[in-house]
Amino acid sequence: MLQGVIFDMDGVLVDTEPIWDSIWPACFERMGLPLPPASFYTGGRGMSGETYANYVQGFYPQVDAKELVALFMQLGEERFALGVPVKPGARELLDYLKGQGVPCAVASSSLRSIIECNLRSTGLAGYFDVIVSGQDVTFTKPDPTIFLLAAERLGVDIRRCLVLEDSLNGVRAGHAAGAVTVMVPDLIPPNDEIAQIYDGCCTDLLEVKSLLAQGRL
Repeated sequence: MLQGVIFDMDGVLVDTEPIWDSIWPACFERMGLPLPPASFYTGGRGMSGETYANYVQGFYPQVDAKELVALFMQLGEERFALGVPVKPGARELLDYLKGQGVPCAVASSSLRSIIECNLRSTGLAGYFDVIVSGQDVTFTKPDPTIFLLAAERLGVDIRRCLVLEDSLNGVRAGHAAGAVTVMVPDLIPPNDEIAQIYDGCCTDLLEVKSLLAQGRL
């Protein structure tokens, strides 16, 4: 029996991944850096904090990666204060889960201030019992700690939790945590590795709601 649902935020609840990508060029310009290859964006999705800084350092060994990531987060906060769009099916799924009495959490690598701002501006804040941010853990996705902590704070068994993720690193983290992990792709489709470890793949959150209502998740 499903005990809880843990949502990633960017790319799952809110349509912010393209916004994040649009912020990076301003960071590189300010730091006098060349634009990175496309793999920079795809490989880093779902990361933050120390994990992200280490990842960025691999592309830009000549700079202080923590400073670069801090600038990225600062510009992100400024942009998200203007509001963000909600992903299709988010409200419908959350209403369904609320009606079923299933507790929900957000486990996002973003800063807590950004998570709270996005949930508040979209009117989604009231659906969530727990928020776990990248600041609450030492290592972010693909490390599973963020999902394990979310389940612990919900007071549920992670093995009875559904994790909804759009990124490859997020799916890796959900699988490693032992949760039922469903990918809802946003900008990046699943690859062969990811298809081997997720428990399902849905086109959007409306499909997730339909499968739950049918008892297929």
